[in-house]
Amino acid sequence: MSLTSNITPEQDTNLRFGIDRSLRLPILFFFGSAAIWLLFASVLGLVSATQSVYPTFLDFIPGFHYGRVFAAHWDSLIYGWAAQAGFAVMTWLMARLSRQKCRCAGIITAAGVVWNAAVGFGILAIFLGQGSGQPWMQMPENVYPVLLIAYAIIGVCSFVSFRTRLGGHVYISQWYLLAALFWFPWVLGSCHIFVNFYSDGGLVAAGINAWYRSAALFLFFTPIAVAISYYLAPKVTGRPVYSYNLGMLGFWILAIVGPWSGLEKMFGAPYATFFQYAGAAATIAFMIPACAVAFNILMTLKSHQKISTQSPSLLFTGAGIIGLLTFAFLGLLMNLPFALPFTNFSIGRYAYELTGIYGFFSLCMFGAIYFIIPRMTSREWVFTKAIKYHFFLNLYGIAFIALFCGLLGPFMHGLELDSLKSTSYSIAGKVLPYSWSYLLGWILILAANLVFCAHLFLMLAFLGRRSSHPTLLHEHAPHSPHGLDGDISSSKA
Repeated sequence: MSLTSNITPEQDTNLRFGIDRSLRLPILFFFGSAAIWLLFASVLGLVSATQSVYPTFLDFIPGFHYGRVFAAHWDSLIYGWAAQAGFAVMTWLMARLSRQKCRCAGIITAAGVVWNAAVGFGILAIFLGQGSGQPWMQMPENVYPVLLIAYAIIGVCSFVSFRTRLGGHVYISQWYLLAALFWFPWVLGSCHIFVNFYSDGGLVAAGINAWYRSAALFLFFTPIAVAISYYLAPKVTGRPVYSYNLGMLGFWILAIVGPWSGLEKMFGAPYATFFQYAGAAATIAFMIPACAVAFNILMTLKSHQKISTQSPSLLFTGAGIIGLLTFAFLGLLMNLPFALPFTNFSIGRYAYELTGIYGFFSLCMFGAIYFIIPRMTSREWVFTKAIKYHFFLNLYGIAFIALFCGLLGPFMHGLELDSLKSTSYSIAGKVLPYSWSYLLGWILILAANLVFCAHLFLMLAFLGRRSSHPTLLHEHAPHSPHGLDGDISSSKA
């Protein structure tokens, strides 16, 4: 019998409240700083999208040429927003599932400050022309050891929570969290070492970097997003996960295929053909764990469709799971043998990676934020309309980029690149309509994130509403889960 079975419901509620209170400082810090970086990355995304249509836009500002803006946009999105949102969710969820209060909140927060300082230094260096030229690793090489040290502190604290957990059961969410916990330093550390110390740049560095981009998506961001989805779906609906066995099957297939992907991006380069096609096959095979996760989560939500559309957390989580399927489908489509020669160097690569980072991972993080922040601040969200605007603007924005730049653009762009009769002007003419959809998508995403950040910082300032019902998008719950006094602190969170 597990230790948790001897805890009364009232004691369990108090324990969850104590866990949330112990994590308040680092979680609010991570989410707050991540939101600032998200807004910054969205502005740079809009600027780079504008420069793809009007190349001379802001070229009078030193350092604001397209190459530097685009590089800073990506690294801000990945290391500023996505990584820190992932750290917050990983830390909170591991503590919640382990039923352990955090005893090192100050240390985690200090590590977060170091992480932000290192990322800020790296982004500034990119604008000053000191970028590395490696996608997703544009910051100077001396930044990454600092990031790894900061992450090690954060990761050790989460692992301690797991090792001291109450009871012996390991939840499926914890499987994914533990995998992400150990995969991330392996992926980032090995790429940094081999690119910056054991290669002379050029082809070898490009191949390792290509592997890193796929491995980070499949082995760090994906497991964290899946973990929080597997937590929120049964938690909010009040029913167990549809199939635990299917969940474990998806986990092990992801663990098998994830490390093989990446070198499909080097198709046509003087690399062994086996590795190129192995990478393409692994990216195609990612469709299997994606479908397993999506089927499991959506079947869990199926009998509670009303709750799923009323709950902000489940609304974003469900959209994120659809984004996972879209991400996997784009990977399948772009890496089929007949398509790979055309899509490899097209605008589709950007759309594909953005769909993974934003259309899947970020939407799941937004769902987590809408669930976690009220439990950190003891307040409910202020404006339900702001949540709706945030959702639909983001949905339309990423849909424009995924559909036009990811589904249609790669083939038209690739065919033009492959034609011997093409000129730089004809190629630019083919890409221009898709650049406009790229621009429109970032206009919508920036508007969504302006709304989100304003709403979030009201909550971080403890200006949310004290309410006897949770934040719902259509109507109030008939019975409050927050207690008669209207304080979310007493919720069965």
